[in-house]
Amino acid sequence: MLAQARWPEAGDDGPAPGVPGFVSSQFAPVVVAVTERCLGRGYGVAGVSPGRRTAIVLVSASGDRTSAEHVRAAVEAGGRIGPLFFFQSVPNSVAGHLAARWGLRGPVVCLSPTGDPYADGTAEADLLRYDGDADEVLLILIEQAPDASTEAVAVLLGGEGRP
Repeated sequence: MLAQARWPEAGDDGPAPGVPGFVSSQFAPVVVAVTERCLGRGYGVAGVSPGRRTAIVLVSASGDRTSAEHVRAAVEAGGRIGPLFFFQSVPNSVAGHLAARWGLRGPVVCLSPTGDPYADGTAEADLLRYDGDADEVLLILIEQAPDASTEAVAVLLGGEGRP
């Protein structure tokens, strides 16, 4: 493990800062906040070295629950769905946003775990590294509970050699 971060951490009062292009839900802002922390801790101010291939594996059983509920309610009421909800309803949209923002040059994989989310995510990360598709993997685990605030953890996995 090269770096780790959580949302929330000590001092996180209130929602995660908004992200341009993402509306209404805390899913994308929390993914961005936890990733910024993790990559900042792992890479520092220098950022990702140009030759490094960093993959993103985003793991969520429920995805963006808030956006999905908004779309469901709008459809049931016969209303229109705003175009941003189509964009942000796919979890890889926020992963792609992060890859572009940080210059990450590895694959982007989104998983809905069938077992333990961390075990499923690390298995995918190991596979990406073992197959030579990535030098490092940013593993993001996020869930939105209907009656609690959104929580996430990001872990930068990698180092010398393959697993």
